[in-house]
Amino acid sequence: MRFTALLHHVTLGRLRGAYWAISPKAAAGVDRVTWADYGRDLEANLRGLHERVQSGRYRATPSRRAYIPKADGRQRPLGIASLEDKVVQRAVVEVLNAIYEVDFRGFSYGFRPGRGPHDALDALTVGIQTRRVNWVLDADIQNFFGQIDHAWLRTFVEHRIADKRIWRLIGKWLAAGVVEDGQWSACEEGSPQGASISPLLANVYLHYVFDLWADWWRRHRANGDVIIVRFADDYTVGFQYEEDARRFLAELVQRLAKFGLELHPDKTRLIEFGRRAATDRKRRGLGKPETFDFLGFTHVCARSRSGRFWVKRITIKKRLRAKLAEVKDQLRRRRHDSLPAQGRWLAQVLQGHMAYYAVPGNCDAVSAFRYEMTLHWRRSLRRRSQRGRVSWERMGRYATRWLPPVRVMHPYPSVRLVVRT
Repeated sequence: MRFTALLHHVTLGRLRGAYWAISPKAAAGVDRVTWADYGRDLEANLRGLHERVQSGRYRATPSRRAYIPKADGRQRPLGIASLEDKVVQRAVVEVLNAIYEVDFRGFSYGFRPGRGPHDALDALTVGIQTRRVNWVLDADIQNFFGQIDHAWLRTFVEHRIADKRIWRLIGKWLAAGVVEDGQWSACEEGSPQGASISPLLANVYLHYVFDLWADWWRRHRANGDVIIVRFADDYTVGFQYEEDARRFLAELVQRLAKFGLELHPDKTRLIEFGRRAATDRKRRGLGKPETFDFLGFTHVCARSRSGRFWVKRITIKKRLRAKLAEVKDQLRRRRHDSLPAQGRWLAQVLQGHMAYYAVPGNCDAVSAFRYEMTLHWRRSLRRRSQRGRVSWERMGRYATRWLPPVRVMHPYPSVRLVVRT
């Protein structure tokens, strides 16, 4: 079914809800209009915006280019849209989500309502532990958001959306370009990361390029079990047989090339992983099974105390070092803050870290993060002290007073997956 009339669902109330959903601290676009500035005369601004959208007089503003550091030291380019563009994009995404959520496959988890990274991690862990998985393909699409083909994207959107006014809005956002150092440049392909519409467009693109094809492949081409988990452009596929895995990888390369995409050569690996991996490799005189990274965790073949196979998840060391370096830098900037102010800030950092990484089996890595954070805090306090001495006993009291104790914040994957699905 194709929807021929959708723009009337972008109502004044939906625009108002989109505005209130934007973070007041969100960065401003090229027009430098902040959330607070726009809200001073909110109703009049929203009425004018609604009238322009419905009459076709709405014009998209170029995105402001910004960069954020990645864990590997590189810079990730972001496109920061203007506030009005954010409002309209959020409202349109809300309308389109109601359509595409019916279509999207269950193994797609990225940027979808009611789904998050831990849902994908749970599904992957349970899949490896309960299905006959012996090989894992850890794949990543190279520069995906910058390689989206606009012509193919329009074709995919028009499979379900026949309202040309919706596509005109999407086309305006894609053609608005970016401004960097005062210079405007066009975007002939790709969708700027940071825009509210980009995650949905990425999911639509990969739904037709990867999800439908992979789902068909495992039902018609595979000889054994196949599990698939995708989060945005990062996905992991588990196979029972090595032959299936190698054939899938070869055909996937051809499939992606048809739509202007390619796998990242350094982030795509096929490894032996699963309940039989350790035994099979030992029999062949090889070492321990390799590990793979997914959504911030290194996945390891391990055994429980009772001897049962389980997938142990450990914080990626590169992520841990990057976060500690960030804490060290911030402590340097906050060196002359009061002790309670520093303690409250560090407590927030540790609590946020545990909220994501404190999964069963990862307490040692989280405890190491807390310990290293305490070391950095002690060094910072010693540098600002005239005597230069902060005893460990005293530091232990500070850590006990301000830093929350490490504890598991998540249930076992099988428990939560059963509840959620």
